[in-house]
Amino acid sequence: MVDQLRNFQSNNLFNKQAEFSNGCCNNGNCEQFPNLQLKSILADNKVLNFNKTSFQCNMTSLPKSIGDYIEEKIKVCQPDKIHICDGSMEEYTALLEMLKSNGSIQKLDKMENCWLALTDPKDVARVESRTFICTSSQNKTIATPKSGFKEADPSLNLRNLKCSALGNWMSPEDLEYELSRRLPGCMKGRTMYVIPYSMGPIGGTISKIGIELTDSPYVVCSMRIMTRMGIDVLNKITDESTFIKCLHSVGVPLPTKREIINDWPCNPEMTMIAHLPEKNEIISFGSGYGGNSLLGKKCFALRLGSILAQKEGWLAEHMLILGITNPQGVKKYIAAAFPSACGKTNLAMLTPSVPGWKVECVGDDIAWMKFDKNGQLRAINPENGFFGVCPGTSDYTNPIAMHTVKKDTIFTNVAHTDDGRVYWEGMDDNMVSHGEHLISWKGKDWTKDSTEPAAHPNSRFCAPASNCPIIDSEWQNPEGVPISAIMFGGRRPQGVPLVYEAFNWEHGVFIGSSMKSEATAAAEHKGKIIMHDPFAMRPFFGYNFGNYCKHWLSLNKDGRNMPKIFHVNWFRKSNNGQGSFLWPGFGENIRVLEWIFKRTENDSTVCKETPIGFMPKDDSFDLDGLGLSNENIQELFSLDKQFWLEELDEIKNYFDENVNDSTPQEIYDQLNSIRDRFSKV
Repeated sequence: MVDQLRNFQSNNLFNKQAEFSNGCCNNGNCEQFPNLQLKSILADNKVLNFNKTSFQCNMTSLPKSIGDYIEEKIKVCQPDKIHICDGSMEEYTALLEMLKSNGSIQKLDKMENCWLALTDPKDVARVESRTFICTSSQNKTIATPKSGFKEADPSLNLRNLKCSALGNWMSPEDLEYELSRRLPGCMKGRTMYVIPYSMGPIGGTISKIGIELTDSPYVVCSMRIMTRMGIDVLNKITDESTFIKCLHSVGVPLPTKREIINDWPCNPEMTMIAHLPEKNEIISFGSGYGGNSLLGKKCFALRLGSILAQKEGWLAEHMLILGITNPQGVKKYIAAAFPSACGKTNLAMLTPSVPGWKVECVGDDIAWMKFDKNGQLRAINPENGFFGVCPGTSDYTNPIAMHTVKKDTIFTNVAHTDDGRVYWEGMDDNMVSHGEHLISWKGKDWTKDSTEPAAHPNSRFCAPASNCPIIDSEWQNPEGVPISAIMFGGRRPQGVPLVYEAFNWEHGVFIGSSMKSEATAAAEHKGKIIMHDPFAMRPFFGYNFGNYCKHWLSLNKDGRNMPKIFHVNWFRKSNNGQGSFLWPGFGENIRVLEWIFKRTENDSTVCKETPIGFMPKDDSFDLDGLGLSNENIQELFSLDKQFWLEELDEIKNYFDENVNDSTPQEIYDQLNSIRDRFSKV
């Protein structure tokens, strides 16, 4: 390693103290920071037998706005080296080989260009309790709960954090204090990687650009899969361009006395993920897990994205996008919101069980949607890859995903075989029953008799979207695809029918705002409790949820072709939620999509009016060949009046308490209308 930066003092982490000189780069060194190496990691890599000399980290060739941002963070974080990523395969391969030589990842020899990372067991999921928005006004971000803010856990090491059920807020002054405890010198002994990336097709009308600075080569490799990254993005940036500034550090400067588990540096005691929308900036410290470190994903695409969308009149949503074609060759596009680990990827990659139907994937997690000049809502997938949950994914539940991850994939926290294949719960029971030797995500020998799971419940695959055999031909269209329907859904074991349709846009907004779901492993919540997850965005709102509802309501304007809105529930169980699943799900979900398809064509012969919305008429829903009993069919579509009256009371209490005086009147109007309709049953 080169000598570390010396004699640095920071009076204010938000103020720049100097500018780059015109001749910043000189033979690979920076005149402004003489001890900082500015050279390609490819040329410095001792693992490989090549020396890439054509790529120069010429800081003066960068737009001034980017150079200023990098300078500011170099002075604070004090890296030993800086590497500007060009996004090439050569660079990607070199970084993977470097990670392999460090023991941070391992090559999966039986899979083409696939790799496995095992994290510190304390760094395995998004940390919602340590994630917050920093704005000048608290009410911009979260409403004041009726009973006041709950006290933040003192073990979080976050001063004056305001916590609510719909997000966390911190003042700029308190954030500056927290950053002063974390950032100075946080990259000592490490390389700062500069990642230029685009969310959405490069140059697209709705696409946005980010610059992430990170000291994690694992993040660089993952960002190359998940975003459009590299020189092509830099070429689109001018001195006048705006971009989202993203800073990430694992929070372990070198040398360190901290125990590094699995060669996965992290600092869970000091982890925080801060969003500064008034500065177009994200700062993540202490975690390497993808949801906390791949800052283009939830942090940019949803939290800051939703704020940009409100300002500019569009939507940034936690939604899959799929194309569906009927046997007659008519194609439509549907966007669908589900909480994390509730089946978005399975639905986006659905293999229809009904002959003649075809489903193609545009995206499995995030949708940016904007009305065009003709009043048509159009959606893009801002991502470039899939960051999917592994457990439960199999050739039965999602054969498309299994094909997608066979090559060019980075797996995290799954089990593996001695010869270099992967395993997780629900993937292949034969591997277990035949007694094949497995090594768990914790690095321990594992058999079917082991008391701990082989793979972590939130273990992930990171795979290129281009690998998907049913990727839609329009998935890279910068104008997006036309949306005919929006679906909301979650894990509701009791009371909520398989599918119903909103009466109108306002009713649909209410359905999205009142979503609930059983908690999953994608965040740190424990147990199977039913949680409110409005719009499947509860962990990802960038601004006050009441204003978010108002923004959705404001989109319904004359001349616009408003999509129909539906709610689905694959997870209803028999015996009032205590038994087995009533609906087979997976490929059979095409039967629900078929009904939705017909309703987007205003086929009134297949629906009936109920207090909660339009539902399938008896015998109009294709259930042939499923072998469902009449009793199960009736329970799938049944509406229990008492359940729904209690549900409405609980929803009202939720808004009263958590959204308080920010709740739009339209929400209360919908509650009263549904209650009135039930009174007439």
